[in-house]
Amino acid sequence: MLRIITLNLNGIRSAWNKGVLPWLAAQNAEVICLQEIKAQDSDLTDEMKGPDGLNAYYHLAEKKGYSGVGLWCRRKPDVVRAGLGDAQFDAEGRYLRADFGSLSVISLYLPSGSSSPERQAAKFRFMDIFYPHLLELANSGRDIVVCGDWNIAHQEIDLKNWKGNRKNSGFLPEERAWVSRVLTEGGWKDVYRQLHPESTDESYTWWSNRGQAWAKNVGWRIDYQLASPALAGTARSASVYKARRFSDHAPLLVDYDYAL
Repeated sequence: MLRIITLNLNGIRSAWNKGVLPWLAAQNAEVICLQEIKAQDSDLTDEMKGPDGLNAYYHLAEKKGYSGVGLWCRRKPDVVRAGLGDAQFDAEGRYLRADFGSLSVISLYLPSGSSSPERQAAKFRFMDIFYPHLLELANSGRDIVVCGDWNIAHQEIDLKNWKGNRKNSGFLPEERAWVSRVLTEGGWKDVYRQLHPESTDESYTWWSNRGQAWAKNVGWRIDYQLASPALAGTARSASVYKARRFSDHAPLLVDYDYAL
């Protein structure tokens, strides 16, 4: 089995102190996709740069304590590519791709628009840039999975309080329609939903730090693994790990019957 894990760390140093490395190292994943590193290269310890013998790659934001993505790979990739070719978003560290033969694994951190109208506008601009890139990837003939924090709950079953969030970033009609377009016209497959088409409470991957969101499981499913159809067809299990907390997000694990 090819195990791929995606996890938004909400700060690698914070997650490190909560024991994320021993847990991830014990999962025997081939690739681990990380988001929201929130660190500069000088902040990364030697262990973070070579965790448990894994090959670690990062695309860090220029702004301190902000954004950033990473890939931990058991096998050394043939090539690693950072960025989408857009100056603003590449400076924010939002996209990192590793190729292994005919397989590509991408760690993605799609912008959040919740902090201000300006950031929502930036989120929409990212979506406009990213959609044709997704089409290009889908038509490449490669087996590809895009893992990460997409910052959009697609369906009503993807968040607890969907009625109260219809006008909020992350559940706006335009955002949801964009995901639908990615899955229909774009041809991508939502691997978790493919295996668990009706799950609700157990599907959530993020909980606000406000109130009692975690205790009451008032969550959102915003972390996905979207795969090309052939690769998605090999997925055998998908689960969200909630026994321990390393972040305000939970790890999403998918096992593919796929040989590198």
